[in-house]
Amino acid sequence: MKYPPRRAATCGCGYLAAFLTLLLVASLQIQYHHLKVDLGRSDFDAATATQRRREGGRRGGGSAGRWSRKTGAEGLPRGIVETSSDMYLRPLWDSAGAATKTSAKSKNDRYKALLAMAVGIEQMQNVDTMARKFLNESYTVMLFHYDGNVDGWRGLEWSDKAIHVLAPNQTKWWFAKRFLHPSVVAIYDFIFLWDEDLGVEKFDPRRYLDIMVSEGLEITQPALDPDLSTDIHHRITIRNKMTKVHRRVYDNRPSMNCSDDSKGPPCTGWVEGMAPVFSRAAWKCVWHLIQNDLIHGWGLDMKLGYCAQGDRAEKVGVIDSEYVVHQGIPSLGGPSHTSKIPRRSLDLRTQIRRKSSAELEKFKERWDKAVREDDEWLDPFEA
Repeated sequence: MKYPPRRAATCGCGYLAAFLTLLLVASLQIQYHHLKVDLGRSDFDAATATQRRREGGRRGGGSAGRWSRKTGAEGLPRGIVETSSDMYLRPLWDSAGAATKTSAKSKNDRYKALLAMAVGIEQMQNVDTMARKFLNESYTVMLFHYDGNVDGWRGLEWSDKAIHVLAPNQTKWWFAKRFLHPSVVAIYDFIFLWDEDLGVEKFDPRRYLDIMVSEGLEITQPALDPDLSTDIHHRITIRNKMTKVHRRVYDNRPSMNCSDDSKGPPCTGWVEGMAPVFSRAAWKCVWHLIQNDLIHGWGLDMKLGYCAQGDRAEKVGVIDSEYVVHQGIPSLGGPSHTSKIPRRSLDLRTQIRRKSSAELEKFKERWDKAVREDDEWLDPFEA
């Protein structure tokens, strides 16, 4: 008996074989593409490594002179990279005029300095006096407005020369962490991070910086006039009329016991957070010390000496010959100086005080935890 040919089965096997062949080809093409990309990356890495070695050879082979692409600018040619910024205002017109004149004038100064303050409209008159002193020396002034009022400052003749930043109810440490990154302020030799309630009648910023440089200081503050200041918390900040600079205080009280044997804060190597002045190198370290969420800055003053670029007992000091008056005027959460103190203001000040104290404890805990967990870090001031 004869049977008919079995065409259907043969046809189905052909379609299946063709599909599998196409799938295999597609898979091989995808693998080849990934391999090509990986090889390209390897070639690029090798090329950039070779270029770095060549650049190092041209500069003497030392690692200190090498330019690193690992800054987020890996995809850019070297010559186009700007690694820092400044606070010079650049007008929309006359590009060869005001901006150029400002830059040229600043280049002729002995130092470049930035005064940054958190301010409210209630202290405008006092801030006006402070800002004029710094602007007269061609220093930059940056105002952090915590009360939301920027327009109220427009009437001052120097207002358009200052940098204005607004964020309601924030402290100077909050502003500094977000707007004074070391790369942004790298052009400045010194950073003044001051409170708004300082009297500067007897203060000259240029002479102050001359003393800071001649004494080899990296972190300083002006001394406080004990006769006129209304709010002095620490004896080391009191002006010594017999000296130009002092780096330590002597106190025989059991709670302090500060002597020549004292090696750290608050007896030596310490300034208060009210009116600190930082060198460029010190600020690069201090910026990293400021915590994002601990905005009152309590506890920072006790650790600033770790950023002093050396022995804090020598590199940190209080400058006596250029002193200020601390007026002790409440700012954030405080009442207007022209009105009676309302109950709400008292409640806000109490809450701020409690939050500040809580942040102090958190900062201490974080420092202790960081020290425990970093096996490679050695405390340079450990007894």
